[in-house]
Amino acid sequence: MSHFDIRSTVRPKPDQPMVDIADYVADYRVESKEAFDTARYMLLDSLACAALAMGHCECVKHLGPLVPGAGMPGGARVPFTSHELDPAQAAYNIGVQIRWLDFNDTWLAAEWGHPSDNLGAILAVADYLGRKAEAEGGQAMTVRDVLGHAIKAHEIQGCYALKNSFNRVGLDHVILVRLASTAVATAMLGGNKDAIITAVSNSWIDNGVLRTYRHAPNTGPRKSWAAGDACRRAVTHALNAIKGVVGYPSALSVPTWGFYDIAFQGRPFEFERPFGSYVMENILFKISYPAEFHAQTAVECAMQLHGQVKARLDEGGLDQVERIELETQEAGIRIIDKAGPLANYADRDHCLQYMVAVPLLFGRLTADDYGDAVASDARIDALRDKMTVKENPQFTADYFDPDKRYIGNSVQVFFKDGTCTEKVSVDYPIGHRKRRAEGVPVLMGKFQAAIRARLPAGQAEQLLALAAQPDKLEALPITQFLALLKI
Repeated sequence: MSHFDIRSTVRPKPDQPMVDIADYVADYRVESKEAFDTARYMLLDSLACAALAMGHCECVKHLGPLVPGAGMPGGARVPFTSHELDPAQAAYNIGVQIRWLDFNDTWLAAEWGHPSDNLGAILAVADYLGRKAEAEGGQAMTVRDVLGHAIKAHEIQGCYALKNSFNRVGLDHVILVRLASTAVATAMLGGNKDAIITAVSNSWIDNGVLRTYRHAPNTGPRKSWAAGDACRRAVTHALNAIKGVVGYPSALSVPTWGFYDIAFQGRPFEFERPFGSYVMENILFKISYPAEFHAQTAVECAMQLHGQVKARLDEGGLDQVERIELETQEAGIRIIDKAGPLANYADRDHCLQYMVAVPLLFGRLTADDYGDAVASDARIDALRDKMTVKENPQFTADYFDPDKRYIGNSVQVFFKDGTCTEKVSVDYPIGHRKRRAEGVPVLMGKFQAAIRARLPAGQAEQLLALAAQPDKLEALPITQFLALLKI
């Protein structure tokens, strides 16, 4: 960390973390086939999440121009709608769609987050630029170009998350969505390294939003639109940088007034590895269950136990159960171990006990299971009351191991007659890199079902045919691809 005379008016050289981002975004060439293949699945999975979210009126009410009548014909399109908007507002819309159901990809480390959130900014800027270029006789970037930008956004967000815990200082992880999207969007818009540094410096000066909307007693649905808001702000910073606004070279490190001193307890950022394509290659997909990712393997455990407990619960009711023991990682205890009443959808899909109780009882966990209709079933809270949660140190160690990145959980049910189920443990969920061969067909099934449910039949079949031909899909101009999503 550099130190400056706070009285000096001499502008210092830019902080090295901002320079490193600019160098990476401007110069690094992604060569990894695995990264591009995974990015393609990430794009399709994110669109599936967006399509599914359109069935929820609380999501839909966020979509469209900021004020009625402020659309932009020929602007960036919002999938599964007829909206055409300026790129900043389109970034908000798309980010909201992808994130609404908490069903898109995940990255877990010292910080956690959902790097596909960055697609809000990337798709909006790509479509805006592509349609503008085509109107002027030029060419739009291809889907593969977009995947390359997404790989870089994933890498920036994910590498910052490996060693730097923003949640421990009360800041929400969407600060890293804003950071990554700002850098990549600036490059997409034609900005050079200086412009990227300028945009990134302004992103850091924004500081970060508080995590309070993710935690009791203030848990609420802002967590479903916070990433979209970060994407919108990122595009604003990128557009301003292209116009030539002034940057702030020591936005991180200047004493008293910089991000480190104001928001990060005076500590500089730490990094485990240089930027490459590691994050995209290791990204975690939420394939089967729309559940906070620290609970994904707990849901799998509960699904395995459903068959063993269903008959006993049907015969004797919940009085048969003495207790249910859950073991999880330290991070799981810190953010999703909850007791007492759950106020709303956002509270329930971030409660470990709720996410275990539903599959134990019903053998399923869907987005609808977080709604009031299902939550009113008194058996869910009755089961929650019988649960104990403790940290399994091995789960925590494996969570932080860079060669594993596991997210382990275990569940065991004990009955009053002295019997018990087996203790079911799952180290890593179906969306983990180690289970790609098993997970990809399920991911594609999720995509196909979501697209067929949202688009007209002919349009859906065109899109599904493209998804089955990777080379053809990646060569397609992004404008033509997004045209297939317009309703």
